[in-house]
Amino acid sequence: MEIAGVKVSILNDDGSSYTKYNHEVKLILGYDPHGLSVTVKSSSNEELLEFPVDTSTEMCRIGKRGHCFKLDYETLLFTLNDEFDSRKFTSLLAKVKSGKDLSVFTERTDDSSAIQYFQFYGYLSQQQNMMQDYIRTATYQRAVLANLPDFKDKIVLDVGAGSGILSFFAAQAGAKKVYAVEASSMAQHADTLVKANGLGEKVRVIAGKIEEIDIPEPIDLIISEPMGYMLFNERMLETFLHAKKWLKSDGKMFPTRGDLHVAPFTDESLYMEQFNKANFWYQQNFHGVDLSSLRHAALKEYFRQPIVDTFDIRICLAKSVRHVVDFLTAPESDLHRIEIPLEFHMLQTAMVHGLAFWFDVAFLGSVTTVWLSTAPTEPLTHWYQVRCLLEQPFLARQGQLLVGKVLLVANKRQSYDVTIDVRIEGTNISSVNTLDLKNPYFRYTGQAPSAPPGQSTTSPAEAYWSQLDAQAVNMVNGIAVNGVGDVQMEALTVNGSSTPSGTALLGLDVQSGGSGRQASRNVQLVSPLIYGAGSSTAQIPQQLVLGSSYPVSSNLMIGDYVTPGNVILPQGMDAYRS
Repeated sequence: MEIAGVKVSILNDDGSSYTKYNHEVKLILGYDPHGLSVTVKSSSNEELLEFPVDTSTEMCRIGKRGHCFKLDYETLLFTLNDEFDSRKFTSLLAKVKSGKDLSVFTERTDDSSAIQYFQFYGYLSQQQNMMQDYIRTATYQRAVLANLPDFKDKIVLDVGAGSGILSFFAAQAGAKKVYAVEASSMAQHADTLVKANGLGEKVRVIAGKIEEIDIPEPIDLIISEPMGYMLFNERMLETFLHAKKWLKSDGKMFPTRGDLHVAPFTDESLYMEQFNKANFWYQQNFHGVDLSSLRHAALKEYFRQPIVDTFDIRICLAKSVRHVVDFLTAPESDLHRIEIPLEFHMLQTAMVHGLAFWFDVAFLGSVTTVWLSTAPTEPLTHWYQVRCLLEQPFLARQGQLLVGKVLLVANKRQSYDVTIDVRIEGTNISSVNTLDLKNPYFRYTGQAPSAPPGQSTTSPAEAYWSQLDAQAVNMVNGIAVNGVGDVQMEALTVNGSSTPSGTALLGLDVQSGGSGRQASRNVQLVSPLIYGAGSSTAQIPQQLVLGSSYPVSSNLMIGDYVTPGNVILPQGMDAYRS
């Protein structure tokens, strides 16, 4: 809530007063876990003062438009210009003072968690992390612009607007009015962007929580990006569903549904990595201290951590089970306790080390359906994938039936306690583990995930040389280079100078000697297969995805991305792409 045209005075102990600011200011009323945050700003948006209001704050109303606050260091009198604004302000302060009328959000969320949450999303750097996820942002824009009839001349609500990027997409699609609701301090930056882009009449930024603000008219479409790790983390989906109280009976939600996929996986390396972390606590003489009594507790803690990274889909041992949430019909209470029954038909014999999770969301528009996927087969997003390890893995054989359940129980830390319970049907083999989704281990290194061992069904060395033969024949009009194949090339002549055979050349006219046959063509040799270990040609880092997207970089925080300008394309890249 924003109140403009406010005069601020300082009250002395003897009852006298004087003006604190020689100009009118505006009050920005925002979220505080204990009540209300009041920010005083100048007309140029300079922050002058900020203070919290809660049940212990000394305050009173003076006349019809005056409000007095006793702060730690001074007593301030705020005189509002509009009596209607004064009544709204009075009502809001009365709720805070009484401690009654707590919102759904406040009842389900710990204060410390809420403070950390809104602080995190109040940073421009964190908004940048999400906006630079090219797959995420471009898919949302595509879903909006490919379904123009759903937005044209419609009233749109953006839930948890952040920077307001989705509100801008709605405006691009011709929305009549967009209400961008954001509870963190990012609301002020979003408002700045709206005004700077000339959309002040179309997009209205509302600072506050969906559970506590009012929307002045029915909504045609609700858009939001409420997904967390494993789809449900952060419990933002409940806020997304709560917003349906303003949705028209024939209204739409973008996204419209969410699918959580679950599959058993095998990964001995990951299991041993987590297991060995507890070896530190085996020490019996750590600076003279015996740590071994804590080893078991440490092991439990490490296995309570979900692993956030990516993996090769071939580590999955069975077709994934899908849990579907229809956002149009599901009530908030459906997300308080989520039980997913499991039934997997094992496709191969292997150790089952845990369950892998990823999600897809669908935008079911009137023109087309657009999917946003975080599957391991798709380009990587800032959600990655999540794996939950079993502390006690077990061997399952091809054809056996693996059954059990995943239970997600919401907690007040805006996350879930996740219990995975699996067993082999018809046996006494089973394993159970409970994990804390609020405390994941971010394992992603930036390297492409390696294939699981044992995937080669032919000799890798023979396959390598066969591929080299095929490449060499294709590159110089059927003449094999460096003695590979039927024709041996003793040397390559480049612009009259002799170059050792097998040397990689970029963009040079090559002539072959030794056999009497010539192949004059502009050869682009860029594949590392033909360079050998001594090649000095620029290599492409595995973690970079070249193209118009923002590739993931392990040098930055989770969700950060390298901008295209940081990728130096080596000479001959056009040939590489082709």
